Amino acid sequence: MIKRFENYSLKEHQTFGLNVNAKYYFEYSSSDELLEVLSDPIVKKHDCLLLGGGSNLLFIKDFEGVVLHSAITGIKVVIEDHEHVIVKVGAGVEWDFLVEWSVNNNLGGIENLSFIPGDVGAAPVQNIGAYGVEFKDVFVKAEGFYINRGRSFSIDKEDCALGYRDSVFKNKLKNKVIITTVYLRLNKNPKFLLHYGKVNQAIADMGGVSLKNVRQAIINIRKEKLPDPKIYGNAGSFFKNPIVKNSMLDTLRKDYPDIPFYDVPGGNMKKIPAGWLIEKAGWKGKTLGNAGVHENQALVLINRGDANGKEIVELASEIENDIKKKFNIALNREVNVI
Repeated sequence: MIKRFENYSLKEHQTFGLNVNAKYYFEYSSSDELLEVLSDPIVKKHDCLLLGGGSNLLFIKDFEGVVLHSAITGIKVVIEDHEHVIVKVGAGVEWDFLVEWSVNNNLGGIENLSFIPGDVGAAPVQNIGAYGVEFKDVFVKAEGFYINRGRSFSIDKEDCALGYRDSVFKNKLKNKVIITTVYLRLNKNPKFLLHYGKVNQAIADMGGVSLKNVRQAIINIRKEKLPDPKIYGNAGSFFKNPIVKNSMLDTLRKDYPDIPFYDVPGGNMKKIPAGWLIEKAGWKGKTLGNAGVHENQALVLINRGDANGKEIVELASEIENDIKKKFNIALNREVNVI
């Protein structure tokens, strides 16, 4: 059943927990309902915003258009062979519920992406990633509809231009399509990737490698590092980890020999943790008004209780300017400012 609301509070629909409203809010639970929503005169006359779990959005004011929210659920194995399964997943399924389902069914590939907030429909948009694994590693294709025409589409992984927290859905197809279904290829014989952060040691402490141990280890690490949005509103990592040329890294290492970095495919670039830069610049635990930098993870900006979006953006801008001044590195935001 389609849900329709006017002047609808989005406080419970975004992890920053900001007091903002949508002029109109529509929730649909099937493709047929979505087509009905897209034909509504209100939807045709206003700008539309696709809202999943709201874990990557920062509103600086009320949204004077239409918020569209998918409640399309369902997880189904549609193809299977001796090594893999292809799983069809509704866009409204909570991402971590899918990871839990995968692990419980002894299917590998996304266990490193445990405890990431948001819905499945947003995963290809953001090309979510953590602990050496990205969504593109298991992605097959997405299906959905064009907003303006109501025409269906199907797009393969190869045509999605998936990059570091980037995709065709954030560029060429931004605000043009709605994803209803995502297809993933999961492994019956998992190949574990454990060398990032504290994962390997945490799993060893739990008794050895298994899908359930990998998932639980990563959940434990993320809970230790990241604040609970119910206590301090946040969107997880606020900034992308900057990618710099090897020559830039060599220059930085002269002043900061302990600077951490990771190889980037291609050989002439390195990825530097944005959290390290922010902490090194002295921002960890600092506040600006009702916004702040989390005391345990400098990559996370938090709502300390009564912040508005403008305060958080102001804090982000201050940090960006300081990192540029101190390290000559431009930080790019992972969070989308609305």
